[in-house]
Amino acid sequence: SDGGASDGGASDGGASDGGASDTGGDTGGGSTALDGYGTITGDCGVLDDEEWKSDTPWLYRDAIDLDGEPSTDELSEGGQEIYADGNLGGSSIWSEIFAYEVLYRCELAELLKTEGEIVYDTEGDKTDLLVEIDGRRVGVSVTRAYHYPPDEPYTEEEAAALLDKKLSGALEAAENVSAEDAWTRNILHVIAYDAQYADMIEKAWAAADPAVAADTIVYVTVSDGDDSFLY
Repeated sequence: SDGGASDGGASDGGASDGGASDTGGDTGGGSTALDGYGTITGDCGVLDDEEWKSDTPWLYRDAIDLDGEPSTDELSEGGQEIYADGNLGGSSIWSEIFAYEVLYRCELAELLKTEGEIVYDTEGDKTDLLVEIDGRRVGVSVTRAYHYPPDEPYTEEEAAALLDKKLSGALEAAENVSAEDAWTRNILHVIAYDAQYADMIEKAWAAADPAVAADTIVYVTVSDGDDSFLY
């Protein structure tokens, strides 16, 4: 999609005000993204003890500019493993890969388990990835803010319905998981078709039920450039 990146500011729960860039980026807060496929701009390197030790929700926003579907050797080691393992159905594998790529390049996330490897005690909602960030286990649920036809405006009502479903699912997955794979914090990573879609996600998140938002960290990544393979 061709929407622009956000200005890099975090919303409500905490705001980041530093500058971050990778080899091609020049906006954002936190730190410089590791090299990788696609230029990342916006919030990067923003997760630290302030977020981990807080029991409030947080939202951060960045963007990644893509040049079509990459070859697997252009991905990180973790991204290659996600591609090789696949997921439990649907067409979302590339969005899961790039959610991980952003977290790896910005937050130094280490992939622990892919979707089919995570063990649960109870049937129900599952998370997509189990990662480690700053020595903490984090369950990452990935979703896409997208509708067809994509050039029609995305509404706040659509965004609210998506967030309610995915935030509730993330909380349920954390309850369902077995002790051996239990994580201490949820991240909901939203891959947004363009900046307008991401704006609606931010607006809906600000109005979300606090019990549903809980202490989940929402990471919104706008996909720019040749990104149709994600959707």
